[in-house]
Amino acid sequence: MGLTKAQLEIEREVGTSTIDVLFNPSEYQLTDGANYSEKKVPGLDGPILQYISGEATELSLSLFLDTYVPPKPPGLLSVIGIGGGSNASTDVSEITREIADATSIDGSLHRPPKVTFKWGSLNFNGVVTKFNHTYIMFTESGMPVRAKVNLTFKSLISPTDTRRKSPFESPDRSKYRTIRQGMGLWDIANMEYGDPDMWKVIAKENGILNPLDIRPGQVVKLPAL
Repeated sequence: MGLTKAQLEIEREVGTSTIDVLFNPSEYQLTDGANYSEKKVPGLDGPILQYISGEATELSLSLFLDTYVPPKPPGLLSVIGIGGGSNASTDVSEITREIADATSIDGSLHRPPKVTFKWGSLNFNGVVTKFNHTYIMFTESGMPVRAKVNLTFKSLISPTDTRRKSPFESPDRSKYRTIRQGMGLWDIANMEYGDPDMWKVIAKENGILNPLDIRPGQVVKLPAL
C-alpha cells in the first residue's frame, strides 16, 4: 500500500477546494475538556461542581509546505534541446493564503468556512481557530518557497449529536428518595435536576427549614418540574 497523503478540504459556496499536503505531519494533538460551574451551598466547606457542557475537541498540528523545484543545469537543458534555465518553483504563499482565508468570513457563506483534515483514520471536521506561518526559504528574487504552518481546529458538533450531553434526566412526575449517609439535599438535586441549587425546591416541598437537619433513612419527595 502506498503512502497516504494528508488533505485539507475547505468549504466553498459550491463544493470544496482541496489542498494536498506534500509532507505528512510528524504528530498531531487532540484535546478534550469540560466546563463546570461552582455552586456554593450554606454549611459546606467547599463548593459543589456542576457539569455545564463538554468543550469542542481541539486538533493541533504543524504542516511543512514546499514549492521549491531545483533548476536544471544549463548544460543538461542544452543536451535535451530545452533552452533557458527557468525555475519551476511557485510562490508557497499562495497556499498559505488559501489556508489563512479559512479564518476569515467568507462573503458568500457569511461565516468562516468549514474545514476537514483527512489523514488515515482521522477525519476531523471543524473550523480553523488559530493559524500562524513562518517562511523559511526564498528564491534569489525573494519569492517564498518553503513554509511551516501551525494550525488549530475546533470540531463542530451537530445539534442532533448528543454524545457529549449530560445523562441526567429531570423528573416529569413526583419521586421519592431515601437519604443515605453523607448525602445532602444538594446531592439529590444535582442527580435529579442537574442543578444543586434546586435543593431549595426539595426542602420547600418537604417542609425542611434547615438543609443540614436531615438524617440517613429519611424519605424526601421530589416534586415534578
